[in-house]
Amino acid sequence: MPIDYLRRLSGHERTPESNRHLGLSLAFIAGAANAGGFLAVGQYTSHMTGMVSATADHLALGNFPLALAGLLSVLGFLLGAMVSALLINWARDQQLRSQFALPLLLEALLLVVFGALGPELGRHPSAYVSLTVLLLCFMMGLQNAIITKISNAEIRTTHVSGLVTDIGIALGRLIYWRGHPPLEESSRHNLQRLRLHVSLVLMFFGGGIAGALGFKHIGYQTVLPLALVLLVLSLVPVLDDLRHRRR
Repeated sequence: MPIDYLRRLSGHERTPESNRHLGLSLAFIAGAANAGGFLAVGQYTSHMTGMVSATADHLALGNFPLALAGLLSVLGFLLGAMVSALLINWARDQQLRSQFALPLLLEALLLVVFGALGPELGRHPSAYVSLTVLLLCFMMGLQNAIITKISNAEIRTTHVSGLVTDIGIALGRLIYWRGHPPLEESSRHNLQRLRLHVSLVLMFFGGGIAGALGFKHIGYQTVLPLALVLLVLSLVPVLDDLRHRRR
């Protein structure tokens, strides 16, 4: 049943399969939002390593406004991760089924805000760039914290550098084990992790293509289908909690 599947996907009871499926969905959304954000403001918003490096460069060169903007972007990502953790822990204390769905619902609402206000903010370039970058960084931090907590840091949806590193490690193990036969269980686990990380990178890449093409031809309305996907992913556990409270 689709309802049962959606309940497992973002509900409080987790399985490795539901973690993988949710991670793949969020990786696609992150790639699309990241690429769309670049076309909107000329800056990627999921790449905190590059953001911190750029901030340091601007500070060293005396470009203090740009350095401040970079610092605010990093703080936005940090704040998003913090809010995600607060929502999850609060919902867990309240014994809600939607502890992981609530941050997804918040991200969906923020995407709608971005899609609705983007054209209006575009008429004020200075405020537009700062607010857009801050909002997108907040959403990236929010989303990455969700899947990190769900999967015990095994899955990332915005940190492609870490995923590529994990792919390289897994490939190195496979090459090494060809001459040193490993235990069957270790080999199977390594192949599963390799498939997962390759799939996450491909979904992020595919989302990037979809987001870039959508923003190029449609504009800000491209984010509305992404918001709808997040709404669908999060809605069933939220409705379960509402029905339970009414009883």
